[in-house]
Amino acid sequence: MTDVDESSKAAKRNRSQSSVAVRNFIGGRFTAAASGTTIPDIEPGTGEVMASVPDSDERDIENAVSAARQAFRAWSNTPAAERSAMLLRLGDLIEGNLEELARLEARDGGKPISLARRLDIPRAAANFRFFATAILHQSTEAHSTDGTALNYTLRQPVGVAGLISPWNLPLYLLSWKIAPAIAAGNTCVAKPSEFTPLTAHRLAELSLEAEIPPGVINIVHGHGQKAGRALVRHPDVPLLSFTGGTVTGAGVAANAAPMFKKLSLELGGKNPNILFADADLEEAIATSIRSSFWNQGEICLCGSRIFVERAVFDAFLDGFVEATKRLRVGDPLDETTDVGALISEAHLQKVSGYLEIAQKEGGTIHTGGKRVDRPGFFVEPTVITGLSCDSDVLQDEIFGPVVTVTPFDSEEEALALANGTRYGLSATVWTRDLRRAHRVAAALDSGTVWINCWLLRDLRVPFGGMKESGVGREGGFESLNFFTEPKNVCVKL
Repeated sequence: MTDVDESSKAAKRNRSQSSVAVRNFIGGRFTAAASGTTIPDIEPGTGEVMASVPDSDERDIENAVSAARQAFRAWSNTPAAERSAMLLRLGDLIEGNLEELARLEARDGGKPISLARRLDIPRAAANFRFFATAILHQSTEAHSTDGTALNYTLRQPVGVAGLISPWNLPLYLLSWKIAPAIAAGNTCVAKPSEFTPLTAHRLAELSLEAEIPPGVINIVHGHGQKAGRALVRHPDVPLLSFTGGTVTGAGVAANAAPMFKKLSLELGGKNPNILFADADLEEAIATSIRSSFWNQGEICLCGSRIFVERAVFDAFLDGFVEATKRLRVGDPLDETTDVGALISEAHLQKVSGYLEIAQKEGGTIHTGGKRVDRPGFFVEPTVITGLSCDSDVLQDEIFGPVVTVTPFDSEEEALALANGTRYGLSATVWTRDLRRAHRVAAALDSGTVWINCWLLRDLRVPFGGMKESGVGREGGFESLNFFTEPKNVCVKL
């Protein structure tokens, strides 16, 4: 019997067929939606229902906001050291339940369990630990005004923070919002994606174990059109942090604008991956496989447009295609799986539509290009050449395991191609020339530029996008600044 056979059997053993009943978490208690109705949660790796999710509406949001408002005064006046200790306990609990959380994330989101174990769950724990300690080191300004006055700055929590997170990195990105929000002294109402509710539900349970007071963290499940919109429009939610698609982000901004809410929008990306002829080709290929196909390409930072200097174009393409062919598409719970399932049938159809566009426009598909014939929502990792940079395949965020490879002849052309979209989230540059690396990084329309690496994250640095990739920055003290309001106090001497 092969290792693959053993791994497949283990995956089946780890999949319980009993349905999970997810509930809202409001004021420290779990409750069904006020409507009494639920949404089915479909497991991407099987296409079967694995959980029921509350179909919440404005009544549930109202209850959650009320609980958060009631908890705000006491929580905002809790000493930073006490808030820090609670967040550290929650980080420890996440780490202590890593295997369970990774299994939930793999089943709920379709990602390989090995990736959830390596990336998603450790990062969620790190988020709580980082902001737990960051609040102990935050400083503010003080200015002596010509000896006549002393001006100093207070940074105070805003109130109830509305947090809307996506389905691609569920616990990772939910914790990226909750941790700084409550560390800074706010309370929160979080609305996770209805596609991936399981780790949010488990996080609520762990927050009770961490002894975080009732009402500090509230989690309301449901559709964006009902629960999400109600949260955005609620007059007692002065601050919103949203991660998701650009079209939805525009709706969030439009609904929030009349109430002048404080906004952070982390939206879509169509990120360039630029390889110059002097790059370390072996390292560039290995890393580009990850930046193209990790999480089935369902990461906003994936480098879906690869631009290669013509002198090494053929060598890169040959090596990259061969490495792509070796990727194993399979059950997310199988330890040998490299590429799991897309989030839903509808998303699979969207990705397939772009593959049809590529074929109609004369693109060459070197590998992949088809749905995998098995239950669930699987697409082969796909590499395409020969398309115009004006093609929708190179302009739209596909959010799947689909990349294009395009040659260029000069640094100026590479920059024009890289910047030639409405997005500006991240970019990767491969070169041994230090001066070129700095020059190109400065010229790219991207909120993050990686040089000879990808997704090498430091939680202290600002994160966000340019153009239609978003508004505002979070990360490090940028997050703590976002989740607080600065107040100038002037004292006449």
